[in-house]
Amino acid sequence: MGRFRLLGGAAAAALLFAPGAVWAQDANAALEARIAQLEAELNSLKSEVAAARTQQSAQAQDIIRLETRPAAPPAPTPVSTTTREEGFRIGDHTVKFGGFVKVDAMASRYSGGDPANGDLLRDYHLPGSIPVGGADEDTAMDFNARQTRFWLTTDGLVGGRKVGTRLEMDFQSLPGTGDQRITSASTPALRRAFVTIDNWLIGQEWTNFQNTAVLPESADFVGAAEGTVFARQVQVRYTRGPFSIAVENPETTVTPFGGGARIIADDNSLPDLTARYAISRPWGDLQFAGLLRQLKYENPASAVDDTATGWGLSASTRLKVGAQDDIRLMLTGGEGIGRYVGLNFSNDAVLDASGQLDAIGVVAGFAAYRHVWTPGWRSSLIWSAQKVDNDVLLTGTGANRSAQSLHANLIWSPVTAFDVGAELMFADRKLESGLDGDMTRLILFAKYGF
Repeated sequence: MGRFRLLGGAAAAALLFAPGAVWAQDANAALEARIAQLEAELNSLKSEVAAARTQQSAQAQDIIRLETRPAAPPAPTPVSTTTREEGFRIGDHTVKFGGFVKVDAMASRYSGGDPANGDLLRDYHLPGSIPVGGADEDTAMDFNARQTRFWLTTDGLVGGRKVGTRLEMDFQSLPGTGDQRITSASTPALRRAFVTIDNWLIGQEWTNFQNTAVLPESADFVGAAEGTVFARQVQVRYTRGPFSIAVENPETTVTPFGGGARIIADDNSLPDLTARYAISRPWGDLQFAGLLRQLKYENPASAVDDTATGWGLSASTRLKVGAQDDIRLMLTGGEGIGRYVGLNFSNDAVLDASGQLDAIGVVAGFAAYRHVWTPGWRSSLIWSAQKVDNDVLLTGTGANRSAQSLHANLIWSPVTAFDVGAELMFADRKLESGLDGDMTRLILFAKYGF
């Protein structure tokens, strides 16, 4: 700008000293025009500078806003669609461990006498142990954790074959090594121990004559004890689709002629044979099972050596009712199958006067209805019964004639794998003599599976 002023002043001086008035007037006009042009250029330059400053101020405000604005939340981590693999690998096998802890509190009243401390009836419903003929006593309270269970399984491919194993134990089946005074100890007991190779199972497992899938949900160890097939034993089983057949450990229980303490013969020379056929449909499941067995007792001291044949048939089903409810049924009958039904409520056979075995007939069954009230709340109503066809001339009047029980429970699962509940049950036992006894029991329990 100073340069323009300097040039303008020099030009004006030159024009002032030039000769002639006309020339002077023209010079003045040119000078004024030049000054006007310079002023216009100056105003334009001022406008450009102001615009530049305005743009710089706006950019500075944008930078300030960007620096002070909260950081954007991080992008969500993609949810993995990979299923969590349970267990851990050892060589070619996947190993899993699990089980549950269960605590029971039971208040029981017996009309025919109080069972002794350590009697298994104090821990769970054992139909053949309900006292008869004794004096009624006040309610007895028992606490225990003996149903607590644990298991270990493996499965894998070995040499192109599918191989698996299972080891399972609890503390319920055997009396404890301590008592309720100090430790309330319980003895671990083997429940199941077997290996599977493709379609074959070898080891101790539920008998193939039993359908565990229809057992009612109960706070008791078995629940429908009188009416259900219930046995675990060593066997060799082959399964192909819905059909399975097995040879299983034999054993014969015998009532002496005229009655008396049970004889566990341990004399069988042939295994028990079982077969089962299962049907699964959208409406539920249905199974048919059969049992054929040798009954044998040999006692050189009394010159007894005899065999007989036992057989049994069982049908069981679980029928869906609505979206979540179901009905569970089992009916079993036969001769010489006492140790398979109702926790050996009846013996398999009785000796006659000549020392020969006579198979004892049994009919047993249960019916249960399971209802889901709301998510997490459910109940089961269970009725179970057994009737024994004794020849009183052989067994005497002290033999078990019948047993039945009725159960109603309410179970709540506040979180996954954790159950708390209550069950009220009434059970009775009758002898051929007419003596009977009953048990009323309230069970409160808590159970957590892992």
